[in-house]
Amino acid sequence: MSELGDTLRFYRDLGFEEIYTRSAKGPETAAARAPAPKPAERPVVIAPPVANLFVPSSETLEEIRVDLGECTRCKLHSTRHSIVFGSGNPKAEVVFVGEGPGADEDAQGLPFVGRAGQLLTQMIDNSAQRMGVPLRRADCYICNVVKCRPPANRTPEKDEMETCSPFLMRQLQTIRPRAIVVLGATAARALLGTTEPMHRLRGNWFDFQGAKLLVTFHPAYLLRDPHKKKEAWEDMQQLFRFLYNL
Repeated sequence: MSELGDTLRFYRDLGFEEIYTRSAKGPETAAARAPAPKPAERPVVIAPPVANLFVPSSETLEEIRVDLGECTRCKLHSTRHSIVFGSGNPKAEVVFVGEGPGADEDAQGLPFVGRAGQLLTQMIDNSAQRMGVPLRRADCYICNVVKCRPPANRTPEKDEMETCSPFLMRQLQTIRPRAIVVLGATAARALLGTTEPMHRLRGNWFDFQGAKLLVTFHPAYLLRDPHKKKEAWEDMQQLFRFLYNL
């Protein structure tokens, strides 16, 4: 009952008052009947000058992890418990990129395993099920801009992100996803090289070195402000429409 209750609460947060069952003609959903949201004003963003990022790479994720080693390249190493490299499908069509590991992630060495990670799983799995598409969290790859937890979960500093971001870029070059979903303002600014506010970035697609990049809220922010879950649901709809030509 707990899993069912969590799912029902998730949909209520999105604004759904009724839950419909799947018919032979396919899923009949409130989302399918609702008019498409109006496109938001697109901000002007200049992507960082990384040439040929998605030229096929001969590296594997395992080789990149070995090269990262027991990293001491920035000061975050002095307070971390574990390096949180990333996890998921190495041939994923979509990569989710967060800001940095939290306490649970630092303890387990895996990304998005705490409360925010549980919500991210719901965002992917429940939304995909609602849209009638086969994507699940296990099909995706999930990582962060920095691989070590900042003390007290503070925002990663510029030099820390600059030191760690080459490993993220190598991960993306190896996976070569069709879509990158950036979770939160810090990660968006790190990848896009912009100072635009989140309200202008969120919900927009950007061309990013051969892939498409979509900005949405970080799940930790949604835990603090559940009213934004409906906008996050709209962003997930955009992702599924792109991946599955809906």
